[in-house]
Amino acid sequence: MTFDEALAERIRSLVGLEYGISERRMFGGVAFLLHGHMAVAASSHGGIMVRVPPEDADDVLALPHTSPMVMSGRETRGWIRVTAAGCESDEDLH
Repeated sequence: MTFDEALAERIRSLVGLEYGISERRMFGGVAFLLHGHMAVAASSHGGIMVRVPPEDADDVLALPHTSPMVMSGRETRGWIRVTAAGCESDEDLH
């Protein structure tokens, strides 16, 4: 499956002017890195993966359309998956 290019473009328009932002194809999607560290990615599974401070994860997971990021059967600390339904508007991406 390929990532949602329109979603990637929306992310690009929000973060593209920030100093230190770069873009790289990863995990079948496109990731946006801040000073070389992945911050958010348009996922090949739809929606986005977003890095959050681990201490904020529970608050973020209480929001609709979010779930823990799971890779190889394990939750990935500090990463949240947001479904496509949770990324419908630019306001959702803030």
